[in-house]
Amino acid sequence: MKTKQERKPRIIFHVDMNSFYASVEMAKNPELKGKPLAICGNPEQRKGIIVTCSYEARKYGVKTTMPLWEAKRICPKLIVRRPNFDLYRKTSRQMFDLLREYTPMVEPVSIDEGYMDVTEQSIHPLQLAKIIQSRLLHDLDLPSSIGIAPNKFLAKTASNMKKPMGITLLRKREIPTKLWPLPIEQMHGIGMKTAEKLRTIGVFTIKDLAQANDIQLKSLLGINGIRLKERANGIDPRIVDPDSIYDYKSVGNSTTLREDTTSEEELLSTLRMLADKVSARLKNKSVFASSLSVMIRYHDWKTHTRSKKLENPTQNREEIFQEAKKLFTKHWTKKPVRLLGITGNELVDQGHAYKQLDLFSYEKDAEEEPLLQTLEQLKEKFGENAIQKGITGQKKDNLANTSFSKDFLLDSVKRERD
Repeated sequence: MKTKQERKPRIIFHVDMNSFYASVEMAKNPELKGKPLAICGNPEQRKGIIVTCSYEARKYGVKTTMPLWEAKRICPKLIVRRPNFDLYRKTSRQMFDLLREYTPMVEPVSIDEGYMDVTEQSIHPLQLAKIIQSRLLHDLDLPSSIGIAPNKFLAKTASNMKKPMGITLLRKREIPTKLWPLPIEQMHGIGMKTAEKLRTIGVFTIKDLAQANDIQLKSLLGINGIRLKERANGIDPRIVDPDSIYDYKSVGNSTTLREDTTSEEELLSTLRMLADKVSARLKNKSVFASSLSVMIRYHDWKTHTRSKKLENPTQNREEIFQEAKKLFTKHWTKKPVRLLGITGNELVDQGHAYKQLDLFSYEKDAEEEPLLQTLEQLKEKFGENAIQKGITGQKKDNLANTSFSKDFLLDSVKRERD
């Protein structure tokens, strides 16, 4: 028989900062408040894409990923600022430090949003949410929206229901009235392509998904189809995990070219640059990629991603480049390319990475065997971590040069340890 504690329903907050980059800029410079403001990657070049914008700018139709020239056309008074990533990281750390004052069960999921498990808090959830929202605004001058629900999915859904400065409580019993009538593309976790696929089997609303046939869903979307159906029914067993910032599901880099091009030399040179970056980040995180994907975005914004399983996990830049080159040359349609990306997937820790010896790699491995034996002898004498070939350190202590979506989180953890 379950105890009362085990039966206690969870209370999960999803805290989502409103227009985070723009809000941080306004907090730094109050003269920007109330004005249409956009943060843009590179105003002088083709990479002038809107990263985020204030709600005042959104009233004119300005939105994320919009080209700067178009944003200025529909909003002539638009104020443009370059991103200040150091400032955003610092502010994000302050934001998460504030959240941890109320519970250690805080899971950052990006620079501007995170989950909190406040089940054990004695104060009423609505009152606690008001306190947190008020402190974020008073202490950091940052607006936020907070979703309150019994699980992560519903909390995330709730936080999106009212922006900016919203607090929304979403109970499971409210799913049929608040969630099911919505179009399927408005459900968190479903993009436009997935929505298009679902419509082919008669799924147009979240209610349709909640009542869809399991066999059809699995055939169409794999196991993710069943998972999405569970979410549509308010089922989400995921816990709030403060340690999830150490989990790396993939490592990738992409870049927008200065101009659309069909130059194979330029495209391959760009791929090599991306392979170098991905390799460096894999080594920095002490992980190996077991599969690789290449993303090609054409001049008309149509995007194709192609992947392949690698024979052996790798973090070697030349191996990454060669595999990426094969994928690219096989699937490139010769149309002008706007953006290229490489991502290493199915990551494994260095300690669990293995290499399959075959006819082609055996000779090279044999040549390295004396060196490997020497390394093992040194490890036996001085410890497992005395020498690491090509690795900078263990994952949880390896905090430099990480991706922008993770490094500010890891810095925060490092400060706590220090």
